[in-house]
Amino acid sequence: MRLIVAVVVVWLLIGVVAVFQRGYLGSSSNSCAHVGTVAVTIVAGPLNYVGVNPKIDCKVAVPQPSK
Repeated sequence: MRLIVAVVVVWLLIGVVAVFQRGYLGSSSNSCAHVGTVAVTIVAGPLNYVGVNPKIDCKVAVPQPSK
């Protein structure tokens, strides 16, 4: 059980390193797409270093007021 927890923690730490290296936390964008891209990059972990470049594109449908 400890081995699994250790692997998951190391996996996520590698993802955080990838986020910093790509400069995602340096920008001030708080859009859905930016937050999603950061989250997916962290979860992808070491896969970032074998060519995975996850990007999220959010299209939020905001309700329009009635006329």
